[in-house]
Amino acid sequence: MRRATPRAIVRRLARALLRAAVAGALSAAVAGCGSSGTASIADRDALVVGVKADQPGLGLSEDGRTFRGFEVDVGRYIAHHMGASRVSFKEVTSANREPKLDAGEVDLVLASYSITADRSTLVTFGGPYYVAHQDMMVRRGDTRFRTARDMAGHRMCQAAGSVSTERVVEGLGIPARLVPALSYASCVAKLLSGEVDVVSTGDLVLAGFAARSRTRLEIVNAPFTEERYGVGLRKGDIAGCEAVNRAITAMYQDGTASRLLRAWFGATGLRLTESVPEFEGCG
Repeated sequence: MRRATPRAIVRRLARALLRAAVAGALSAAVAGCGSSGTASIADRDALVVGVKADQPGLGLSEDGRTFRGFEVDVGRYIAHHMGASRVSFKEVTSANREPKLDAGEVDLVLASYSITADRSTLVTFGGPYYVAHQDMMVRRGDTRFRTARDMAGHRMCQAAGSVSTERVVEGLGIPARLVPALSYASCVAKLLSGEVDVVSTGDLVLAGFAARSRTRLEIVNAPFTEERYGVGLRKGDIAGCEAVNRAITAMYQDGTASRLLRAWFGATGLRLTESVPEFEGCG
């Protein structure tokens, strides 16, 4: 048997090192992706969280740079728990949440983002981080609305990109007269001016607005559906979704969720749920 020359040994060693390097790169690529090949946000050092800028109590910005609210605080907690040392916030609306996620402008979305079957085909949802209940807000003293059925024939505001009106008109078959608006802030303005009779969506959203206009607006306190607020991620980011769910679990277990809920909504009179919601699952 011929002994290998030094040059042949060097070539073999080089080929072995190349194979090992390629295998390592492939392994790292697989580990950093979701099931569909989507690059995961898990373990990133910097994360951008999409939040609303016009919803008092949830996400509000007076100057376009500084954001305050329950969802802002929850987003910051989740991002830090996932390992990010730098967390920034960017405004999203109900109409552009999916495009901003797809374009990579934001990494997570916490923006009264109700988990639905249709939306779950477009994004991957972590959570929910809270289960709100759809209710109605009217001008103070308006006694026409006591149950959801009372919205029949009345002017109901329809915020762009929201599914709340679909639940009423299509889901419950209540023939409300829909009046379009760009956002729930616009809906509230229309309610105050008399352009609409009722605004209906998740009670946390309504509570924030009602708290700012207590002498003029009130919540009916007649909940009729659930709104499972989820954390939106790019479609297929399973690793990121699982990291989000671990963060939400920790947030409830260490008392942060209760503290934040009471801080932002304790004075509104809403009956708050302070136990960990049942997750949808990331698969």
